[in-house]
Amino acid sequence: MKTADKLLVAAAAGFLAGLVIYMVRRAEEKRVLSEVSNEGYETAYDVLFPDRLKATGRRLHYGPVLPE
Repeated sequence: MKTADKLLVAAAAGFLAGLVIYMVRRAEEKRVLSEVSNEGYETAYDVLFPDRLKATGRRLHYGPVLPE
């Protein structure tokens, strides 16, 4: 093999190794972000206890609370 061919093979191998590392990191990041984004749905009070929210609906305020 010529030196140029060896360099081409080494560059191709390095590129493929980099591509594999990139894909593994991307998959891990996607898994973590998916888990984090679902966290809010799992711990949301109105999802876990829908009956309690209806009972306290009068005390629920959005924004500033003015004294009565």
